[in-house]
Amino acid sequence: MQLPTVAVAATVLIEVVRISALPIQRGAPFPGRAVAHWTGKEVADALALIGALPSSQQHRCGFSPGWSVRAYEDSLDLALFEAAFCFSCHEVRMHGPAVPSELTTQFFDADTPSGQALLAMFRAATP
Repeated sequence: MQLPTVAVAATVLIEVVRISALPIQRGAPFPGRAVAHWTGKEVADALALIGALPSSQQHRCGFSPGWSVRAYEDSLDLALFEAAFCFSCHEVRMHGPAVPSELTTQFFDADTPSGQALLAMFRAATP
């Protein structure tokens, strides 16, 4: 999976969100509860895992994401990007000021060890 390179280098905090609904308009944050905040090595590990997710074919489920990550730089003002993951249709939708248009919709193989490891990280973060 491709992440916005400049944003990855600037990310110091990742907020993990348990998504409760789809946004009302495209580009708006995914509604939900922040369940974890990752810093330091957790940020590096999560971004490396996400960046290593293998590509996949599109599966149809209607896009029902369960978790998203919001990446912040040290000012913590505005998310550099948000990536919402649907483990049913293997789709990731990304938006934010650091996301070029060609990266906004991608497909990943959720059934690979790296896909399952990311899902396990999300589940472990969710109380």
